[in-house]
Amino acid sequence: QVQLVESGGGLVQPGGSLRLSCAASGSIFSINIMGWYRQAPGKERELVATHGSDGRTTYAGSVQGRFTISRDNAKKTVYLQMNSLKPEDTAVYYCNVKWYLTRDYDFWGLGTQVTVSS
Repeated sequence: QVQLVESGGGLVQPGGSLRLSCAASGSIFSINIMGWYRQAPGKERELVATHGSDGRTTYAGSVQGRFTISRDNAKKTVYLQMNSLKPEDTAVYYCNVKWYLTRDYDFWGLGTQVTVSS
């Protein structure tokens, strides 16, 4: 049973920074992709960034250059450093881990609120 717990959300002014953390527990296949998604009120959940166990990363165009995803495999933790935050970054941010082993495996955290406002 895999569990993901996000932390680090909060209220920040435009232009500010936040660092999100996601601590994983349970049995996670070594070849996997960990990532962050977000969902604003009335909007669909969208990809923010991913980090594969092979080191490859992807970013949504809207956050590229401002956000950085990283992971510590020993701690089973993935991070999202968010800089130059904008009001449109306001959303619930969800941690995710997925892999394929004869079928798709997909696990989600409960989310952490990020609010960017003056």
